[in-house]
Parts: sequence; structure tokens; C-alpha cells
Amino acid sequence: MLESFVISFKLKNTYRVNSIIYSIKQLPIIKKLLPNSLYKSKGLKIFANIISILIEIFNIFIGKFLYVLLMIFAMLQLYKTNSADTFLHIFTFLTVCGGLLNTYMFNPTKDKYYAMVIMNMNAKKYTLSNYYYQLIKLIIGFLPFTIIFGTIAGLPLWICLILPIFVVMAKLIFSCYCIKDFQKTRKAKNENLPTKILWTAIAILVLISYGLPALNITINSTIFIVIFIISLLLGIYSFITINKFNDYKIMYKQLLTEKNVYMVSNQSSTEVIKENSLKQIELDKNYTSNKSGFAYFHDLFVKRHKKILTEAVKKQSVVILLILIVIIIGVSINNDFKVKTNELLLSYLPYFVFIMYILNRGTTLTQAMFMNCDHSMLTYRIYRTPKVILGIFKERLKTLIKINMIPSLIIGGGLAILLYITGGTSNVLNYFVLFFSIIAMSIFFSVHYLVMYYLLQPYNVNTEMKSSTYRVVQGLTYFVSWYMIQIKLATLPFGIAMIIFCIAYSIISLFIAYKYAPKTFKLRI
Repeated sequence: MLESFVISFKLKNTYRVNSIIYSIKQLPIIKKLLPNSLYKSKGLKIFANIISILIEIFNIFIGKFLYVLLMIFAMLQLYKTNSADTFLHIFTFLTVCGGLLNTYMFNPTKDKYYAMVIMNMNAKKYTLSNYYYQLIKLIIGFLPFTIIFGTIAGLPLWICLILPIFVVMAKLIFSCYCIKDFQKTRKAKNENLPTKILWTAIAILVLISYGLPALNITINSTIFIVIFIISLLLGIYSFITINKFNDYKIMYKQLLTEKNVYMVSNQSSTEVIKENSLKQIELDKNYTSNKSGFAYFHDLFVKRHKKILTEAVKKQSVVILLILIVIIIGVSINNDFKVKTNELLLSYLPYFVFIMYILNRGTTLTQAMFMNCDHSMLTYRIYRTPKVILGIFKERLKTLIKINMIPSLIIGGGLAILLYITGGTSNVLNYFVLFFSIIAMSIFFSVHYLVMYYLLQPYNVNTEMKSSTYRVVQGLTYFVSWYMIQIKLATLPFGIAMIIFCIAYSIISLFIAYKYAPKTFKLRI
């Protein structure tokens, strides 16, 4: 089993190293200086291997750090319940969510496809060695942060030490359930395609995680220990079952199909993406438009692709409304929660930069535009002329802003209403700033993503992302948005500054796009 793990790890690392070298070659200026023989350079491969190891270490810790900090520890200040019990309560139910959604074993990834399908490695040895490696990474990654944040919250050290083990038990239990289900039905579950029942269960668990503490209901250490012991016993049984199971090859033959993994070759990848995308395009309806020129072309595109463009936004809006309703109920029956919410609204507006970043559909929508329009249209010379590019750009910007505006209006209006019902403010400008700053953030991200798409157009004809610069800008956008969570500023000055910045950024970005997009908006090789 160890030998299988070493081979699979080398395979995964080789793939990552080559990806790093390729990314370096795509950087502006640098790509002109580096020859294609770069892949043979031992020095650069050593450098790429070092980066690969750093990425692996980064992946072990950073996700767990952000998860414990943002999803659990940062939420404690919203409640007046005992911090230790609240920490345990949220951690417990979110861990169950994680166990249901992410087993590792039933995720059809490229490295599994390469190893078990292309290289025909022993399916059981490969699966178990890599699965246990993932579980060990979970324990190592969670342990320092459950100790740090758990002890700050008031939990005893010994409970902080067993929290990562509880996470592992949750993964084992659900993996075992999926294996048992496969033995009965002979159908392998794909964790990337959760059912409606599973999504409903997740929604209930999330509501229990964050809703019950608002009602002063949490599990305590005693209840958690009972849950932990039960999970430990079930986890041990699951561990034995997973080790005894011998039909991994049959199971993964179902799971690791081209459609699930989205790979094998560029051509098949494109065909799969197109196939899934075409299912959401409404070609059977006779859509018409009273517009003309670029507006007519774009209007028909939006009408035929409205499922892709608006369905997720509608779901977002429903979830946001439900959250607002729950908060309104919470502040109505709990005075401490009401006071705390009022304080947060007047000092934690920077937090919503990250929220608006997450909610914004810019990346998804620009990818849909490329897959279903631009990757074909850019092969025509007339579509690459400045007049056409700028005409379509203007129409797309209007659409993107309108789509992202739907959840933004709900959030902005909801925050203003919450501020009013939680005690209000002495300065009436706070209501307007709360509302318009959220709208400004939404417009900012809409402009930002579309300008990025036109200036750095990252896709080739096979819809593969080939631009390292695009990835770097994406990463910087994420980092800045995440950093805003750490900032605590009064709503009025920050909101006004944000509105001014968003307006200025939008004007400058649009000017740059209008000037350079006709040169940069083209298919990548």
C-alpha cells in the first residue's frame, strides 16, 4: 500500500510541477524570455517542486484556519450563549455537513483517473493509501486551530485535541454508508452531484448550527462527549468495513467516467462541457427582441441562456431572504442578539466586501459567455473588430450588473431594515450608506470581472484556462476581499469611502477596457 501511495504522490506532484512551469511561462514578459525547453531544466524543476511542497503545506493548513476562524470562532460574538458551548455546537453540526458533502473517496478527480484508469494501478491500494493520507492531513491541519481558537473560546484542552478526530470519524462514517449503498444498489455516488434530499439535510444542519444559539440553545461538553463516543464506535466499524471492501475497481469504473472527471483529452473535455451547457440553453422557444444591433444579438443570448445566467442568483436570493427572516425573528425575541446585531451593522461593513465577492457571479457568467458564444464567434474576424467588441461589452456590462443587483438589493435593503428594527442610529445617513455601499460593491465586482475577462481573456478554444495573469488577479481579488474581514471601521466613513472607490475604479477600468479590449480580447493558443 505504501508503494502505491508513493507512486500516486509522485504522479500528482509531477502533474502539479508541470502545471507550475506552464503557469510561469504564461506570465507577461517572462514568457518571452523562457524557451520551450524549460521543462527539461533541472534547476527549474527543483524550484517547481519546492513550490509544489509549499502548496501542499498551504493546502493542509490555510483552509482549516479560515474555516475555524470565519465559520465558527468569528460567529461567537453574535451570540450571548456560553462561548465554549457555542463553539462546540457550531463545530459539531458543521462537521456533520462536511462529512455529508466531502468524503474524498467519492470525489472523481483527475489524479484518480490517471492512476486507476490510465495507469491501471491497484484500485484498493491506491484508494485506501490516498484516503488515509487525506484523513491524516485533516487531523494535522485542524489540530493547531482547534487548540488555539477552542481554548480562546473556553474549551478544555482535551476536548480541543479530540475535535479533529471527530472530523475524521464523520468522514469515515459517511464513506462507509456510501460503500454499503453501493453494495446494495451497485450505483456509485458522486459527491459532486448531491441530491435534493442531501441539500435539504445540509440546509437543516446549517440552520441548527447558527439558528439554535440565537435562541440560547446549544449542546454542551457532556452532550458532545456522548456524540463523540458514538461517532468513534461507528468510525471504527466504518474503518473496518472500508478496509474489507474489495470492489473499489468496479466502483471507480462507474465513478471515473469522462463525464464525471471532465478530462482524457481537450476535445472530449470541450464536448462534455458543451453537452452540459446545451442542456440549459432554451433553443426550443421562439425568442424575439425589439432591440437592434449589438443589443439585439446580446438580448437573444440572454433570453436563451437565462437558466445559466439567473438560476443560481434566484437561489442565492431565496437563501438570503431566509437568512434575513431568521435574523429578524432572532432580534425580535432575543434582546442581547438585537443589541449585538445593531453594533455589528455600525462597525462591520468591511465584512460585506468578502460576502459580495462570494455572491458575485462574474466568473461564472463570463465563462458561460465564452463557452456558449465567444469561443465560436472569436474565430470570425468581424467579431474581433473594436466596434463589435465594445458594443457587446457595453450590453454585457448592463446584464451583469442587473443580475448581480438582485441579491445586492435584498442585502442592502435588509441591512437598512435590520439597523432600524435593532434600535436604529443617531445619524440617518447610516441607512443610506449601508444600502448604497452594498450596491456599489456589487457594481464594482461586476465591472471588475468583466474587464478582467476582456483584458486578460484566459480561455483557449477548448475552454481551458491558459492565463496565469488571470489567476494571479483572481487570487489578489480574493486576498483583498478576505483581508477586509479583519478590518473593523465605522459604517459611515467606510461606506462613503467604498462608494467613492467603486465609482472611481469603475470609471478607470471601463476607460482601460475601451482602450485595450479590442487588442486583448482574442482566443488563446
